[in-house]
Parts: sequence; structure tokens; C-alpha cells
Amino acid sequence: MGPDVPLLNEYKQEFFWKRFPQTVLGGPRFKLGYCAPPFVYVNQVVLFLTPWLFGGIGTLLCQLQVLQELHAAVLSGMLMFAAAVAVQALAHYAARKSSTVERLGAPNILVDEEEVEFTNCVSPETVRFIAPGKRFGLNVVLHTILAGALCGFGTWYVFLGRLTALYGSIGVSLVVFVLSWVTLCIAEYSLIVNTATETATFQAQDTYEITPLTRPLYAFAFIAVDLAYRFSNPVPELHLSSQTLHVLFLFLPLLWALGILPPLDALLLWGMEQALVFGLGGSPMSSNLRLLLMFSLSTSVAVCNYFIPSTLGVVLFSVSMGFLLSLDLSQVHTLCRRPNTTFRNHVLHRDVSQLLTPSSFGWTLGGRELLLHLILLLVAMAEGGLLHHFTGPAQSLLQAPISYLLLVLFCVCWAVREIQEVYVFGGVFLNPFYPRGITNVQTFKQKSKGLYIAAAFRRILLYLVSPFAMIAFLSMDKSVQFTHRVSVSVGFTRAFRVVWQSSEDALLQMVIVVLLRFAEGNTILSGWDNLGTEPLFLIQVGLLIDRLRQFMAKLKFTLTVLVTSWTEKKQRRQSAGILLALNASLCPLLLTVVALSALLSAPLLPLFTLPIFLVGFPRPQRSWPGPVGTACPCPDSVFYKQMIGSLASSLRTAFARGSLGSLTPGSHFLGRFQDRMVWIMILERGYGYCTVNIKGLELQETSCHTVEARRVDEVFEAAFEHPERIGFSHGFNSHWGNALTPCATLEVRVYSDARNVLSGIIDSHENLRKLQDDFMKVLIWLLLRYGVQKHKGFLWSSQEGSGIWGMKSQQDSSSTTSFGDWSDEDDLFGPQPARRTVALVTAEAQPGHTTLETGGSLPGSVEMDSLFENMALSALQPLQPLGLGIGMPAVDKGLNPELFRENPHLNFSCPYSEIFNLPPGWRTAPLLPSCLLSLRPLFPEEWFRFTLGRFGVAVQGQTSEDMNKALKEDEVLKELHVKVALSCLISLGAETAFNSPSYIYRVYCGDVPWTEGLDWLSSSKELYQLTLKAFRLSFKLLFDQASLGAMESHEELFSTLEDYERDWYIGLVTEKGWHDGVLQEKPFLFSLGHDLAMGTYTGRVLTLQEQLVQVGHLNGEGVRGQWANLSWELLYATNDDEERYSIQAHPFMLRNLTVQAADPPLGYPIYSSAPLHFPCL
Repeated sequence: MGPDVPLLNEYKQEFFWKRFPQTVLGGPRFKLGYCAPPFVYVNQVVLFLTPWLFGGIGTLLCQLQVLQELHAAVLSGMLMFAAAVAVQALAHYAARKSSTVERLGAPNILVDEEEVEFTNCVSPETVRFIAPGKRFGLNVVLHTILAGALCGFGTWYVFLGRLTALYGSIGVSLVVFVLSWVTLCIAEYSLIVNTATETATFQAQDTYEITPLTRPLYAFAFIAVDLAYRFSNPVPELHLSSQTLHVLFLFLPLLWALGILPPLDALLLWGMEQALVFGLGGSPMSSNLRLLLMFSLSTSVAVCNYFIPSTLGVVLFSVSMGFLLSLDLSQVHTLCRRPNTTFRNHVLHRDVSQLLTPSSFGWTLGGRELLLHLILLLVAMAEGGLLHHFTGPAQSLLQAPISYLLLVLFCVCWAVREIQEVYVFGGVFLNPFYPRGITNVQTFKQKSKGLYIAAAFRRILLYLVSPFAMIAFLSMDKSVQFTHRVSVSVGFTRAFRVVWQSSEDALLQMVIVVLLRFAEGNTILSGWDNLGTEPLFLIQVGLLIDRLRQFMAKLKFTLTVLVTSWTEKKQRRQSAGILLALNASLCPLLLTVVALSALLSAPLLPLFTLPIFLVGFPRPQRSWPGPVGTACPCPDSVFYKQMIGSLASSLRTAFARGSLGSLTPGSHFLGRFQDRMVWIMILERGYGYCTVNIKGLELQETSCHTVEARRVDEVFEAAFEHPERIGFSHGFNSHWGNALTPCATLEVRVYSDARNVLSGIIDSHENLRKLQDDFMKVLIWLLLRYGVQKHKGFLWSSQEGSGIWGMKSQQDSSSTTSFGDWSDEDDLFGPQPARRTVALVTAEAQPGHTTLETGGSLPGSVEMDSLFENMALSALQPLQPLGLGIGMPAVDKGLNPELFRENPHLNFSCPYSEIFNLPPGWRTAPLLPSCLLSLRPLFPEEWFRFTLGRFGVAVQGQTSEDMNKALKEDEVLKELHVKVALSCLISLGAETAFNSPSYIYRVYCGDVPWTEGLDWLSSSKELYQLTLKAFRLSFKLLFDQASLGAMESHEELFSTLEDYERDWYIGLVTEKGWHDGVLQEKPFLFSLGHDLAMGTYTGRVLTLQEQLVQVGHLNGEGVRGQWANLSWELLYATNDDEERYSIQAHPFMLRNLTVQAADPPLGYPIYSSAPLHFPCL
């Protein structure tokens, strides 16, 4: 797609220009897109001006001194209340009337969905169009009362006399009066008549009708300040605030239209989050419920501090509660029950404890963890209490050495953290100490030992030394004597909390305070005693640091959008020059927008991702209202589910070492390995833990995805894969302007994906002939192994997790019955006269194990070469003499076809042969004996005896030459397996050879072409699956021999088959067994595929191994800005065009990947974890 693709298509443009005027005016619809009678517009104008009319009556009566201000305001409010009741009653009547009409009438599907047939000015259709009414009765009452109250208070708010006294000018008062009533009319209309769709939309659906309350409550907030000014003593600050807010009140419609003011739900969550972080020392939370609970607990601590009479009690209580609230207390009950249950729902049947070291500190809340936390708590309380109690007048003097200690701790921790990343100094310069150009995990670990030691030293300083140094600094501050002030109480609550909640940030804040105190005197310590540490100063420093970081990140994002809109040819639209010129000429305004968005902690919204910047409405750091963990799953999601446990362990280590920089909630990271991309977001941060959300992006790369993925590879390659470079110019980050800054590499246990074209292998005649021999050997091996597993008390695949068919699945299979519930004598093995297709059999089959059903009998022969020439006579049926039929080759009656059906217990010459007996139904293939006799040479007797000997040892548990010899000489056992194996071979149509690659592919997929014995084979699900598995194993054997060379001995072949059974899943990507095999972390998986476009057959091999996954830090403000635009585009402009401009590839902003990573329904990650809690100590 070119850069000049329409921002909105024609239909959406028409829709937008109908919706936007409605949003500006608060709900009236004057642009319909079709002709409407004049009374529709007149009715809306009258309803819009009704509050002004009633307010004007009250104002007029007040100006004429007929009524006092209060009485006039009450009169206006009562009139508006009556009008609101009338409107709601009329809307309710119209809704009931319209519902009756709708049931009787037939809808006209040819009419535009928005077109309404108006009959008269008060018809139900007209009323429903103008005033749709409320869905809930409670909202009818609440909104009606608020409408009257808003009109009454609004009248009082804009009395002309009051405005004249406030501004001292009649002209200014008239302007403010008129425009203020426009604002009030807009708020009233959206509350009681019809609510417009807001540009500031947080929720996809307004389930509880909260949106109508947004504009009136903002108006009430302005009125509340004026009321406080009226009823309080004269305060210059309140007077100035009232004047300013009266002017700002006039611009509320503009702020509502631009979407700067947040909806109520977003405002509430944002306000609690800001107060918790900057006022109470907490952290943004991973869910709304956790945010509410933590805000309540933290507020309670501040209140308790205010009422505690003893300053020593304040110190002890603040230190203890600050430590306890900084821990992840919500996980206590989970971690006490069993380890790692946090990940249990995300890795399904796979135990994550196998991936994570069970003894690793922090994953379980055991004795060591409890003991450490208890020791830290007691030491912190003892330190704070003793220092505060005994230092006395020398408190300020003793702060000096602790201040120097804080400076040293900060410098050391910062320097050690910097060298843990591949880039230093904000991602500008390459780190000379970081190992690069290494792909081997062990080599990387060896070369990183020095960094690991430094990281361990930093961890001790940051988590065990710094908190106690900061507690000592705070405990000796003399402002703790004034905790009965609200500001000081809140300040100390935050200060003692943040030293644990975010030790690194707290250390930086206190160092800045120390430096400022040093700078105030003529000498370093001059005036030290008189300065003190005002707790509010720490709050201001923390807030300033956060807003400055946001400003710098937003400014970098702004420059990226501006510069790339011209330098990138594929992003250069026709309007690019004009937009750049406007931004340059309005540079002060642009900086003001950036600064305002940083000040409000709101996203900087680039409209359509163009260099048109707006201030998005403030919202929580998570950006999305729904619970964390929603995704759009697909078959590829399994790869992210598999790696989540190992990735969690590696992230835990990286967080603890500081390899990913300073961890702040709202940070975003991107990991890349082969075709997989992992999006990591920090949700919450506390002492010794970090909560993250991990998302997996799609593997089926589109053109836009490919462009950005290629740029991600280039950025990582420049940082990690180039060997050590010499020269100052080579030390710069050439991709500094990119949204992605490489950080570190993580060791993750993940599948590497290799795909090979099988040309020259699958189409080789020699290989096709070899496949027949391999198939017979593998099938015999499986038949004998089946007997061994049944003898041990469970069938070969039902309980053996390592078995290749141990995954209880098959393509499109919905069956969950295990083979352990089946027996040879079960009625399930009875004959099935109705023919079933192979696809149906496959769908009914159990994954990895099947049960056979008997079919027609196979006639035998009494010739010397008979399959049963060595069988004991007692095993033969008396009605069919042994000599009958000799000399009559045309009839060739041979043995009784009911031989094995009526006598399932054969007379084996060896007592152990019964172990390897096969179900009776497997002996009854309806095939001519001559056909079996002609294929007898294909049976590998040497391989059969070798395999029988090996399995015989496995059955007895010890070597017994006599037993092995007896087994090998049991001709009845041999002939039984000969017959079953050859019958399966014929049923697959392979009695001559596998004649073409397409035939092999069809059989591999289970789509076996019809043959004479296929109905018999497919009627027995277990034998069918056993045969299919043998074919797949034999093809994998063929693939390996073509690549690595032929098998040189039976021992090597036997060992290879055991490896297949233990370490491999061989099947199809579409099968559930493939999905389960990935989750169970089978070491290897193999699948055969067919590329229809290229006309080639491919082999896909997944290999599980520890790999280096490269991780980089994303510009968090760039992500928030693009997500804010995505929310505006889809929820307000409804611009869901898959080829829209704002979703096109952008190599610098990574626009397409960012859109994918958004929460559904706006984004489409194929995997998203619930909040994962990592220990970081």
C-alpha cells in the first residue's frame, strides 16, 4: 500500500462527519445523510435551548430583584426537573409504542439502517429518534434529578451580577454568561435527551450508561470550586481559581470534542493510580480490583499515621506497613498451596516446576522466604526506632554521613546496572563489556560471568543495603516530629513505603534531595541543621522526575513521527510538507502539547499516526480497561504457551540483574527469536517481585509484519551479532531513533523451527522401494512392543508419556477415552458391516492408540509353504482335515478361516509367546492366501527374531538365553505376525511399492486410497492407528537415512526407533497431538507438508533447545500514543479497514506490531498471559 492510502474510506468519512458535530453539540443530530422534516430539527433545537430558557427565567427574575439568587436558582432547577420528567415519560411511552409496532410490522431491508420514517412531530419514531430513553429505571431517576440540579446550580454559577463582581466588567460578564450557557446546554442535552458518542472512549461498550454522566459531572466540578469560594473566607488563591475556571468553563465543549477530558471510569482509575504512586508510595496495579484494594489500604496507613500520638510509633508503623504493602501479599495463598501455580493455567498439562529450578529462591513461599522477610522487617523496625529514639538533637548531623553513603550507593548501583545492557547512556553508546557475536548459550554464559558477579553485588546493595540506608536517613529527619500535619503524615507514609516498593527510584529521589541540600549552603554542609527533609519535597521530586522522563520519551516519539514522515518515502504523504511546516511554525504550541500530556501523564496522540499531535485523555498505565490476558488464540499460540515457563525464569534473572534497565510499570519490551515475537509489559513492581504480561504476536507474517520484523532483526543484529568493533565511530547506536533499543539476550528453552524441501528424497525410486522394507520392520517393532506394553498393565500409548503417540489426540478428534478401558474381549471389537471412510475412522480414532474390530476371515493353506505349516494340530479345527484340498490349487481352501476367531488362545510352543499375542480381530483380514504367500519374502525374519529377543529381555528383566531361543523358534508366533503385518501392508496398497510422492503424502496424512483390505483395516481403529504410525515412523526413518546415511545394523535401527518413541512426535501440524507434544516439550517434532504454490513436499522439524532470545526496550510513550490513536480510530471513528494507513508498516515506530499487541478487540495477539508474578531478589 502506498503512503497516500485514504485515512478514512468514503463511507467512514461520511459517517465521521455525521458523528463529530453530534459529539461537539452533546447529542443533537443535525446532519442525517437523508431528508428529514423540519420539525425534527426544530424539536432538537428547542430541547437543546430549554435549559437556557429556564436559566434565563431565573436570571431575569433575579436581575429584576423579584427573587433572590438562591430562590431563582431553585426555580430554574425545578423547571428543568419537570422538563426532564416530561422528556423521559415521553421517551418511555414511545419505546413501548414502537416495540408493539416492530412486532407487527415487517422490516424493510432495502432502507438505510439509520433512516427513519417521520410521521409527525410527536410520533413514536420521532421521539425515539430524538430521545432514545434510558435502559435502566434507576438511571431515569438519577439522570432526571441531576438534570434539575445542574440547571439550578448552573444558573447560580453564571448569574450576571456574580460574574460582574468577579471580573469587574459588564462586557466580559455577558460573553462569559452566553458561552457558559452553551456549555450547560451541551451537558444537559447529553444527560437527559440523547448522549453523543465521546471521542474520549475508554470502554468498548457503555453497559451501565456512565457516558451521559461525564459532561454534567465536569460541570459540577467547576461549580463546586465557585461554591467553595462563595462560602469561605476571602482567599486570593480561590478568587484567582474561580476567575480562571469560569474562563476555562467556556472551553469545556472544545475539550470534550478533542477528547482531552477522560470518561469517569478512566478518570477514577487514573486518579487512584496517581495518588497511590506519587502520594502513597505504591505502584500501578495489574488489575482494577488490586488497585482499589491497595489504594484503600495505603490510605488507611496514612490516616493511622495522622492519629498516632507518638513519633516513635509513627516511624515503626510506617516502616512496617511500608515493607508489608510492598510485598506481593495477594500471592501468599497461591504460593502456600503449591509451587508455580501462577503459571499453571498457561502451560496446561506441563509442570512449570520442571522448567524452573525447584530450589530457586522466591518461586515458592517457603521457610527461607518467610525467614528472610521476617528478618528484614525486624531489622528495619529496630533500625528506624533506635535511630529516631536515641539520636536526639544530633539527628541532622548524623544525616551527613548517611547522605554520602546514599550518593555512593546510587553511583555504584547505576554504573553496574548500565554495564548489564548492550547499550549505555540511554541507548546511545555500545557497551564494551557486553559479549557480542555469540550464538552458543554456554559460551555466552562463560563470557558473561564477570557481568553476573557485578550484578550480584548490585543486587545486594540495592535490595539489602540501600533500603536500610534510606530508612536511617528518614528516621533522623526532624520533620517527623510534625506528623500531625496532613501533608507530613502523607509524606512519611510515602517515603517509608517507596524505599521498599521501588528502591532504585527512591534512591535517586533521595540523592537529588541530598544534592539540593548541599547546593543551598556556601559549603557542602553549611546550614545543614536548618534545612530538614520535608516529606512533601520528596513527593515533588518523585513527581518531577516521572514527568521529566515522560516529557523526554514523548519528545523523542514526536521527533520520530515528524522526521520519518518526510525521510521515509513509504510514509511521505502529499500533505507531509504542509504538516511539517505547520509544526515548525507552531513549535511553541507543539512543545506545549507535549508538556501538557506529560504533566497529565496522558498519552500523546498522533492523529492517524500523522504529525498531528493531540493530548489524549489520562488513563491507567495498562491503557486498557479489561482484564489482562485476553487474546485471539490460534494453533500457533502453542509455541508461546510452551516457552512461557522458561521465559519467566529468564526474565526473573534479567530483572534481578538489571539487564533490562530500570523496571517501571508501563515499560514495554520486545523479544525476537526466528519467527516468534514476544511482547512483554511491566504491570506492577514491588519489593522482591515484578508482575508482567507476556503476549505472543502472530507467526503468519503479512507484508507489513515482515517489513517491521526485518527492521527488528537489523536493530538486534547491529547490537548483538556483530563481533567486537574497534573505533570511536563504531560505538554509536545507529538505530537510536528507532522505537526499539536493544537491552540484553536471555537464555530460553524454545523450539527452533527448520523446514526442508524433500525434492530428491520423496521422489526417489530407490527411496520409495526402501520405504516398503522400512515399513515392515517398523510395523513388526510396533506389534511386538504393543504386546510388551499390554503385558506391563497398560497399552503402548495410553500411559507412556514419552511415546510418540502418547499425546491423546488426533486431527479433529473429540474422543477422550483411553485404551486402558478397552479389552480384547470387548464387544467393541465385533464386526462392522457398514463401510466407513478413512477420514471418519481417523476422526473417531484415539490419539496414538487404536482398537481393532474383526472383519472377514482369511483362508489359509495346507501347502508346505503355508503360513501355518508348523502349527500344532490341536490348534486346527476338526471339521477341516489337514489334508483336505491337496492337489486342488484352484480352490486353495487351506486352513479354516475361522481358526483364530473361534480359538483366540493359540498353542504357542513357548510359554512367553502369549505376551506377544495379538487380538483375534487382527488375524481376520479378508485377503486371498495366494496374495499373502506371494508377499511372504517381504517379511524380515531376521529383524523379527532380533526384535523379539530384545523385547523378551525387557519382559523378563534379565537375560535368559533359553527363553529367547524358545521365543525365536515359536513358528506360531512368527506366522501370526507375518499374517498381520502383510495384511496391513496390502491394506495400504503397498504390496508392490509406494509408487509416488503424492501417494506417500496421502497415506502419511491418513487419507489412504481405497484398497481391498482397507475396510477391514479401517474398521479396527487401534490397528489402523498402529499401521499409520508405522508408516509415519518409516517415512521419518527414510528421511534420516537419506540425510545421514543408511542404518548399518539391527542394533542401530532398534535404537533409532526407541529414540523416535521416546523423544519424537511424528505426525501432522494440524493434529492435537502436535499441540500437546509442544506443550509437553517433546525434544523433537516432525511433520510432512505440501506446498501447493510451489508444488513441493516439505519436512518440518522442531528441536527443543536452549537458545538466546534477544530483548529490547520499547519507547513506552510511543506505544501509549499509538494505542490511544488506535482506540480513537476504532471506537470513535470506527475505522476498522484492514488496509488503513495507521496499520501500515513503519520501520521506526513499529506501528503494525504495536497495533497487534493491543488488547482485543482492538488488537489481535495470538497469546496473552494472565498477570505473572516473578520473584526478583
